[in-house]
Amino acid sequence: MQNSFEISKEIESKLSKIIIPCTSQAINSHQISAKEWFSLTEGAKYVGVSYNTFVKFRHMGLKVCEIEGIKRVSRKEINRFLEKNSF
Repeated sequence: MQNSFEISKEIESKLSKIIIPCTSQAINSHQISAKEWFSLTEGAKYVGVSYNTFVKFRHMGLKVCEIEGIKRVSRKEINRFLEKNSF
């Protein structure tokens, strides 16, 4: 049995303005968390801190891979660093 109903264009428009940004944000979050290696900006988003705070983590011992100026940090290293600094 299939139920169907009609909604007004106004309600459809309002729902689209809510649902589309939320869906896009969820997809972006999943894409970031599914990666094995992050840029420093992505690493900061993964951890939920600002870029500047993430750079401070590097000075506190977070290991970053740098090849010809391109910096990447592994998810494994971020998790290790967070565990090490948890209390």
